[in-house]
Amino acid sequence: MEEKSVNKTNSNGYTFMFAIIMVIVVATVLSFTSTSLQPTQRENVRQEKMQNILATIGIETDRAGAEELYDQYITEEISLREDGSVDEEVDAFQVDLAKELKKPGSDQVFPLYIADVDGEKFYIIPLRGNGLWNAIFGYISLRDDVNTIAGATFDHLAETPGLGAEITKQYFKDRFVDEKIFDQSGNLVGVSVVKGSIDVSDKDDNRVDSISGATITADGVSDMIYERLSRYLPYFEKEKDIKVAIQ
Repeated sequence: MEEKSVNKTNSNGYTFMFAIIMVIVVATVLSFTSTSLQPTQRENVRQEKMQNILATIGIETDRAGAEELYDQYITEEISLREDGSVDEEVDAFQVDLAKELKKPGSDQVFPLYIADVDGEKFYIIPLRGNGLWNAIFGYISLRDDVNTIAGATFDHLAETPGLGAEITKQYFKDRFVDEKIFDQSGNLVGVSVVKGSIDVSDKDDNRVDSISGATITADGVSDMIYERLSRYLPYFEKEKDIKVAIQ
């Protein structure tokens, strides 16, 4: 009887059954862990989004304090349509730009955040475009003249460390502060990230210095800024009564 028991334990069927049971147990544990962590993950993403929005207007905070400061400084969250009208039925904070960009422009929703810092108004616009390997994204804020950049944040999914990934560095983001998005003729041109000799003190040239070896990512940033800002012109023309033309 002892020999038969040993043989049964060492049989292929027993091994196969044990493996199946272990796979089921591990899969169940992993599924439970993933499901239980989802609320925490979603909350972290929400708070990080608030952090990034606030960073464009010079308000730095950790995730724990992001919501309190966000409620303090962000006075309006607006969802816009292509013609500049406000869509009251869409929660701007919940808009997923990755999904919106897959739609025709006429069907897209354009989120806009309005902030008040010590009596000065800022308009914060979400950005999303294409880098070298995958999506790049961020936020850019405009001062009350709807022309001067107050700040910007950038991030990416898969840019090269030391090259395109440098768009996340503070030194690169600082280059955009006080740059203008309209040229001297009143045309929207955005801000171009270019190679060459750039006069960093000239904030009216619509250009910032590029990152060495990251031409495609830099072009992606330039295109992303122009394309996204152009979507908000109908709203700004109505609200600010500015006369501009897109080149």
